[in-house]
Amino acid sequence: MWVALHLIAQAAVILRVLLRPHRNPASRISWVVVVLAVPVAGILGYLLLGETSIGRRRAERMRQVRAELPAPPTAPADLPERHAPLFRVGESISGYPACSGNAAALLPDSNSAIDALVADIDAATDHVHLVFYIWLPDGNGTKVAHALMRAARRGVACRAMVDDLGSKLLIRHALWRDMAGAGVRLGRALPIGNPLLRPMAGRIDLRNHRKLVVVDGVITWCGSQNCADPEFRVKPRYAPWVDVLLRFEGPVARQNQHLFASDWMAWTDEDLTPLLTAPMPAPGPGFPAQVVASGPTSRHSAMPEMFQSLIYAARRELVVTTPYYVPDDPLQAALCAAANRGVATTIVFPARNDNWAVAAASRSCYAELLAAGVVIHEFEGGLLHAKTLTLDGEVALVGSANMDRRSFDLNYENTILLADAATTALLRDRQAAFIARSRRVTADEVAAWPWQRRLWNNAVAVMGPVL
Repeated sequence: MWVALHLIAQAAVILRVLLRPHRNPASRISWVVVVLAVPVAGILGYLLLGETSIGRRRAERMRQVRAELPAPPTAPADLPERHAPLFRVGESISGYPACSGNAAALLPDSNSAIDALVADIDAATDHVHLVFYIWLPDGNGTKVAHALMRAARRGVACRAMVDDLGSKLLIRHALWRDMAGAGVRLGRALPIGNPLLRPMAGRIDLRNHRKLVVVDGVITWCGSQNCADPEFRVKPRYAPWVDVLLRFEGPVARQNQHLFASDWMAWTDEDLTPLLTAPMPAPGPGFPAQVVASGPTSRHSAMPEMFQSLIYAARRELVVTTPYYVPDDPLQAALCAAANRGVATTIVFPARNDNWAVAAASRSCYAELLAAGVVIHEFEGGLLHAKTLTLDGEVALVGSANMDRRSFDLNYENTILLADAATTALLRDRQAAFIARSRRVTADEVAAWPWQRRLWNNAVAVMGPVL
């Protein structure tokens, strides 16, 4: 009887795998193999981790909030025709059009970025909004928390949201209670609650991976950096974490304000609509930019489509840095196609990755990339955590999204797409600095890997759609 019940359960789950919309064939095959090969555990694994659902109530709440928010004011962008399609892709993902009149600054390192952010908070006159996936009660995390408390005490409306899992150390720390006591309004995205009951309300590992700050509606920060020291003491053996955090001024800040409001109102009871209907200063001179935000409740394949569009648009040079590379087939093919058509294509990974599965899956892709002519570097000065893409010295993408299936399907991410030669040059110079601290990987080196290493990398990569 138990065997018969198990076979019926297996058949039912496999049928669901095959009928589930928006699942690529590789993912279907991987889950069918897991369900057949691992009795009971395979079925439970799919039920817990096989579908990107945050729960019907939560999904409906997020859709309702998004539908009721007023559209952010825009400054019409004068885009070159060659760039306009890229921004149309971004607008199709999260609804934010390209807006002109923006300026950007790139700080030298993580600590100086935090110091500049604290200075912005200290100069705030109306409000400060923050979202961080990981916020630690360490040196930099404490600096930002104290700046928020100072601002709240002088009457500035301060709102801080963290991911319930990524920032669990802060939530349990006295610093969290101190911020609340000082008048900082706090929010927790995707609360876990009882881990045993949580899967019944949606997949537990769907997370808010965003990192953004908005000050007075005119300044915004966006990048890969969490609110923490670069020593990242929860994983010190991989330190320092090497990040990029850009400071923007201009209309793109109002788009990040809109994104923050959608997160805040989805997980708290406070209505931020008045902030989004307030008049916006007339934009000054500056470049076009656009917020591109994605997540499990966005349309399917949003972030990989953005990456692929940028890669296929490259004509001369394409440089990418990403810590986590577990691509789907179209993304891998796009990078190979760029190199094959003569684009100088470079990608930089960390030499030591804090995720062993991602490291193995990434390296399973090396041989094909190198054969196409992609130049691969492995950064040796810590864990390169920066997620950047520069295109032909004219267009750049920076933010929280990795080139992996977690960022594609499971995480809420935020990035900014911009078209500006000067800002792209700043990011390109930073990428060059990363490359200077990296070791180039050669095709001969990869071909000489022992069969055991190749077997391990490829076996892990096969499980990529499941992982």
